[in-house]
Amino acid sequence: MGKTKITTENNTEATPETKVATAKTPKKKITSGILFVEATFNNTKVIFGDKSGNVLFWSSAGSLGFRGAKKGTPFAASKVGDLIGDKALTLGIKDADVVVCGVGSGREPAIRAFMAHNIEITSIKDATPVPHNGPKPKKPRRV
Repeated sequence: MGKTKITTENNTEATPETKVATAKTPKKKITSGILFVEATFNNTKVIFGDKSGNVLFWSSAGSLGFRGAKKGTPFAASKVGDLIGDKALTLGIKDADVVVCGVGSGREPAIRAFMAHNIEITSIKDATPVPHNGPKPKKPRRV
């Protein structure tokens, strides 16, 4: 999105202004939502949605500019949680449920950085998938 020209009623051109990307303000007032944290060994993704599950905004360590092994660090996860907390504050979010998925090192720092914006956490649920039986074992060796 480049610069746009604004014309007034007198057909004179005003100074061009640049558009700034901020969090969108929703049409209906949202005061609570669900924070989904997916922490893998390689990356940390944080998604914020409303109570019915519709995504409002998201971010990840890779989208913030962290590359390679730095994406899976707790520091990168805290930066992602901080950004999502900022966006949630601009929408007027008061409380949130948290759903954590994955076994990476960014699980807790992402939640702590989100909580630093005075948003109350009502519940924390761990939805990490756990295998019940695992893969089929190898056939026994015949000698």
